Amino acid sequence: MITIKGTTPQKPKKIAIIVAEFNNDITEKLLEQALKALDSENYPEALITVVQVPGAVEIGFVANRLARNKEYGAIICFGAVIKGETAHFEYVSQLCVDACNQVMLRHDIPVVFGVLTTFDRQQALARVNGNVLNMGQDAAQVALEMMSVTEQLEVKA
Repeated sequence: MITIKGTTPQKPKKIAIIVAEFNNDITEKLLEQALKALDSENYPEALITVVQVPGAVEIGFVANRLARNKEYGAIICFGAVIKGETAHFEYVSQLCVDACNQVMLRHDIPVVFGVLTTFDRQQALARVNGNVLNMGQDAAQVALEMMSVTEQLEVKA
């Protein structure tokens, strides 16, 4: 039996981090946590590209452009979509998740979905406060593990 498990990639590749500016008090914390996690893994800062976009809907477009270049080993997407009084929350959330999934499958690259979709601001803050949940750190770890899995699958093929 062969078991493939993600660790840290043997050959570090570029990582792109897309950060929505809408609800930036939350998304900046996600970015900060991810960068801290990558730094703790001694991931070279020169291999990290951060792209800021206006909101969650724009994440998919930028992820597609980055993936199409074939320069990146993983793309991390950060946003915060918080439910309001209208159905807008559902539409934005669905557009974002669908776009990220399409990019991942179309371009054969790990796209880490770090877009918070919460019912209120307190839920979003609970996911970035670092006490209970640390979604930025988790997303960075997933990116590293998925680059490792991808690397191993390329070697095995």
